[in-house]
Amino acid sequence: MTTNNTELRKEKIETLNELIQATRDSANFYADAADAVTNPGLSTLFGELAESKKGLVGSMSREVRAEAAEPAQSGTLRGSLHQLYSTLRAEMARDHGDYAYVKELEKSEDRLMAAFHDVIKRDDAPKAVKESLLSYLPKVQQHHDAMRDRKWAMEARH
Repeated sequence: MTTNNTELRKEKIETLNELIQATRDSANFYADAADAVTNPGLSTLFGELAESKKGLVGSMSREVRAEAAEPAQSGTLRGSLHQLYSTLRAEMARDHGDYAYVKELEKSEDRLMAAFHDVIKRDDAPKAVKESLLSYLPKVQQHHDAMRDRKWAMEARH
């Protein structure tokens, strides 16, 4: 394997592992929210999104294994995701309203989608990395849109 191929492989693994961590954090947050909300429809939706995100984690993990590497085994608590999840838990403790969960989950979807787009838009990102992320983007977009639409519907009722 040439140095260039080795570097491309390394970047692909690192990028996927970062997104695995962020997606796993999101899945865990949805699972927590499914248990916490009072609306049965929201609980079902959050549970479904948690499972779908676990599926994304599984797919990205298989891709990392296909590169003969070890996929990330835990979520990430650094940068903005660390801030999001720590402040979110504090906010949810104060305000148990279902809308608060929807609002914060929609924000987390914005961040996750932005993380995918940031890599895809980077001029220096290898084509193989971009192609990989583009294959997951429709599901990430679907999750984002589901929470955005739910948030808008709840806001329209108020």
